Amino acid sequence: MRKVIKTGLPDGSAPVEWATVGGKTLYTASIPIYADGSIETGDIATQTELTLRNLRQTIEAAGGTMDDYTQLQVILTDKAYFEGMNEVYRTFFSTPFPNRATIIADLMVPGAKIEIIANAYLEQ
Repeated sequence: MRKVIKTGLPDGSAPVEWATVGGKTLYTASIPIYADGSIETGDIATQTELTLRNLRQTIEAAGGTMDDYTQLQVILTDKAYFEGMNEVYRTFFSTPFPNRATIIADLMVPGAKIEIIANAYLEQ
């Protein structure tokens, strides 16, 4: 059974939740979105920081910490953003880092350069 986690991020018009829990696993995805629903369209470092802050807010709402994330899939719109994303990414996680894949693709949100899909194991 899915349990919805209320993250404090804005509800959109798409038929999705920001985060759900099944068993002890958190499933979530985030983009560079502010609580008012606006999208950060600045450089990759700024977008990555906001996206990861949203992931931190989400896992804390679920009762966990950033150390509980086990796997992330980072989607970037350009290979040139990889280094800038990595610089910010490493400030949000400690070793051992979560497993991660990075994919280059178009995104549905205009102006977004990054989206992160994340799974976490929650002990509770």
